Amino acid sequence: MAEYLLGLDAGNTVIKAIIFDREGNEIAAAAAEGHSRMPCPGHVERGLDELWANAHKVIRTCIEQAGIRPGDIVAVGCAGHGNGLYALDRDGQPLLGIQSLDTRAAALVEEWQAQGVGDLTYPIGQQRPWPSQTPTLLAWLKRHRPETFAKVGTIFLCKDFIVNRLTGTRVSEVSDMTGCGLLHVADRRYDRTLMEAYGLGDCMELLPPLIESADIAGRITEEAASQTGLAAGTPVVGGLFDVIASAIGSGVTRTGAASIIAGTWSINQVIIDKPHLNSPVFMSSTFDRERYMAIESSATSAANLEWLVREFFSDTPTDGRSPFDVCGELAATIEPATDDPLYHPFLYGAQQNGNARAGFYGVAGWHTKGHLVRAVLEGVAFGHREHIETMRRAGAVFDEAVLSGGGSRSLIWPQIFADVLGLPVSIARSRETGALGAAITAGTGAGIFADFAAGAASMVRMERNYAPNRRLEGHYERRYGLYRDIAEAMAPIWRRLASGAEQVAGAVK
Repeated sequence: MAEYLLGLDAGNTVIKAIIFDREGNEIAAAAAEGHSRMPCPGHVERGLDELWANAHKVIRTCIEQAGIRPGDIVAVGCAGHGNGLYALDRDGQPLLGIQSLDTRAAALVEEWQAQGVGDLTYPIGQQRPWPSQTPTLLAWLKRHRPETFAKVGTIFLCKDFIVNRLTGTRVSEVSDMTGCGLLHVADRRYDRTLMEAYGLGDCMELLPPLIESADIAGRITEEAASQTGLAAGTPVVGGLFDVIASAIGSGVTRTGAASIIAGTWSINQVIIDKPHLNSPVFMSSTFDRERYMAIESSATSAANLEWLVREFFSDTPTDGRSPFDVCGELAATIEPATDDPLYHPFLYGAQQNGNARAGFYGVAGWHTKGHLVRAVLEGVAFGHREHIETMRRAGAVFDEAVLSGGGSRSLIWPQIFADVLGLPVSIARSRETGALGAAITAGTGAGIFADFAAGAASMVRMERNYAPNRRLEGHYERRYGLYRDIAEAMAPIWRRLASGAEQVAGAVK
């Protein structure tokens, strides 16, 4: 009997289902795009019923396209975007889905910064509060939406909700719960002192039981089997924080290996043997049963190109080509120059500044669409560089990286990354590294692979390599300095803009 693994990847917008064989070949794939609701400035939510409907639809479609027997799928793994807040009510029914693009809690974070709350949370959870962080959103809900907070029965992450619908079990796993700042990182457990620092000491009962990523969370129920087409009883593993899944799915499994993900979020991460580096980074997550991933990230990456395409290129004739390819071709026509415009990729705020906003700077009458597209690509890469420099100051050592996420599919963007970062950059064969990492985790849980490294050795292949253009080193040093200087100068303006938005929203209510 053939053995296949099903990997699910649930992002902020799209959920994907992909069936892989044991060599990492994609047998079939399906995807569905969800809809975000933005009821007022800074609020980004989704309907959980729609999320589950999309999940079981893509699983069924994928199985049908593969033309295999459902029983040939030996295990299921799910990766999902981290943070945000996904909640069941006290009867176990879907209650609320807040996405990790949400910035409603920016004012609460500023209040906590003044009070030194981060000095209490960081030594335990390796994170300071930030707007889209799960405990921060829960604390915001407790303060500002007490009627909804009173209904909360279980605190989940995105992929935990899908695992719950597939198996009926109420569990989470350590990579996601560490990544959202809810675990004592060194001890890999919930911690009441940490919860009390967030003002959530009375919420311990809302946290689901913890398992390891490759542990079996449960098995496909009869109801889920009828909806998805999977065989009842198929094991489902705990799954992974999607950034960890993408690292595994791009072959990053050794200590010191670096993974960069240009997706909705800017993810920059390196595997370490201890739970912290020499100085603070944005967050740490568990990687396997013994190691950790140091992570610097923010919602400042490929979502910017998606916005540009959606708002300015969706009606542009493309002769059958993807509008993303058209953008890449336009950017490739631009020879880098000292007066090229700059772009800040802060559509959804910056890492520690939820008030930050995107913007083009230095645009002149002779600049074209190609200049603006290239400015977006470079601005996103500058945002990644800022995170990487933070990790290096903290003691992380690496001299190459594997790039994954939507940005890796471009033929020009990986070269811009290599030039801006000054690093050799490799691209894995599979474009769906999150789903592949989830499948490797499923195979590990099912006993097909001894561990993540063995699974990656079997299922991951490299496709392209990019070396930095040393001729552009000085050019990008100068532009990166301007990028940072403008951001510092704009910070008080962004705060005034955000304050005005809050006043308008209050007046409308």
